[in-house]
Amino acid sequence: MPEPTTLHRRNLLAAGTAAVAAGLASPASAFETGQPGTEPNKPGTEPPKAGTKLPGYVAWKDADAFTVHSNQTLETKRGLADGVITPIDRLFIRNNVNPPGDAIVADRDAWRVEIAGVAKPATLTLADLKRLGLTSVATVLQCSGNGRRYMQDMLQPGQKISGTPWTVGAAGCVIWTGVPLKAVVESLGGPAPGARFVTGTGGEVLPPGLKPKDIVVERSVPLTTLDTVILAWEVNGAPIPLAHGGPLRMIVPGYSGVNNIKYVKTVALTEAETDAKIQAASYRMHGVGEKAAPSQPSIWEQPVRSWISVPLTGGPAGRTLVTGVAFGGLHAIAQVEVSADGGKTWTRAPFVGPDLGPYAWRVFALPIDLPAGTHVLASRATDAAGNVQPENTPPNGGGYSYNGWRGPAITLEVA
Repeated sequence: MPEPTTLHRRNLLAAGTAAVAAGLASPASAFETGQPGTEPNKPGTEPPKAGTKLPGYVAWKDADAFTVHSNQTLETKRGLADGVITPIDRLFIRNNVNPPGDAIVADRDAWRVEIAGVAKPATLTLADLKRLGLTSVATVLQCSGNGRRYMQDMLQPGQKISGTPWTVGAAGCVIWTGVPLKAVVESLGGPAPGARFVTGTGGEVLPPGLKPKDIVVERSVPLTTLDTVILAWEVNGAPIPLAHGGPLRMIVPGYSGVNNIKYVKTVALTEAETDAKIQAASYRMHGVGEKAAPSQPSIWEQPVRSWISVPLTGGPAGRTLVTGVAFGGLHAIAQVEVSADGGKTWTRAPFVGPDLGPYAWRVFALPIDLPAGTHVLASRATDAAGNVQPENTPPNGGGYSYNGWRGPAITLEVA
């Protein structure tokens, strides 16, 4: 379980700000919280910014920071979210179902969540949860399909992977604050016999005329996550915006984004995985052209990964500072290497800025000399368990869990 914080969350963020001021983190406002407008409890209610093309429910975000794939898929432009902590107004958006109306954040403490699969099942309000414990954890929040574009580029003629062509912008690193789920479960007498999974159900309003199980956002993860899951009501020191799952979100550190249930209304300790379509027939590791099935591995843990944020374009020959981010999913990141010749040779890059724990990413920075000519910059990460980022990730039917270093490599022309 993440250790309960011994600092007030605002002190935590202030400490990070001091680190940035000391030059320890990457440039570009690494520790800004970027909360929406003056009313973070009601994102989407502010008038859209001049010239914005963002959907109304995220009109408070920095429109210049995004590539808009659809109303439910907004990708952060490369290099604009890669400080130690990602500002919320630059954090990507990915929704499987339309978000509910903002009435649910009008009185956040009144939000109710059912806790089942325990000795004494109960329905608790957010206000009740706040009396049971408090912890903060920094995690990489990443869409399962982040990097899908690189898989799509690897396909043979006649092959197809559907889905948003994310590059590296469906990811960010944020600090969640809430109550450890384990503390909630213990307050209700502990798990019921036979429990093997933690199953969370989202509170999205389901479209009429469809079978609920075909559309509901309901995911099961192994019971071993009970030690780390939190029920969060704040992100980066402020109430979670509606667009990111407020008033309450189930956070599973180290797991892909789809497992971090927004507007969580039920958390159950269950004997079996949910039979909801999003678990049984989606987000499964299957071959290109194959149909997903419950027997295939579920998209749970994030793999080790890194990418370069700066530079993204060529410039004059000479000294260049290469910066980027690296993370290990369930394991702390151990090291990252940088290549300027497309992977022929590698140089270890030092980390800079604070270490916010095993589930957060680390910023790296390496000064290198680039003579005139063409250079291919790449980064390669290794986690504490010895997992090394591969050159490429073989395509799979959903375009999930890409973590190759070749795809996001940058070709520069230096004059």
